[in-house]
Amino acid sequence: MSIGPSGEDLACSHLRKKGYRIIERNFRCKLGEIDIIALKGDVLIFCEVKTRQNKEFGEPFEAVTIHKQNRLRMIAQFYLLTHPKANNVPNLRFDVLSILLNQGGEPEILHMESAF
Repeated sequence: MSIGPSGEDLACSHLRKKGYRIIERNFRCKLGEIDIIALKGDVLIFCEVKTRQNKEFGEPFEAVTIHKQNRLRMIAQFYLLTHPKANNVPNLRFDVLSILLNQGGEPEILHMESAF
């Protein structure tokens, strides 16, 4: 398994442990993809997951650039347009889950709520 899907599996497990309900994984449209869409209470959360094996190119979350953030916002708008029931949720949020896979150790998961 490549590191992206394994990071997303770790992220989903982490979110479930924190009481989130996973609504959808890998929502795709012509604009791109959102890794995880989850629900917690009255908040619909769009999650971007970045996974790395080391910090050679910086922290995983640093890959979520302003360009990526803007694209995720557009994808979320498209999701809301195509999933009318989601509009019943009063609050929206964008989170980033930054996962560092440590050789032989536990992965480090940094969950940045309301990241942008």
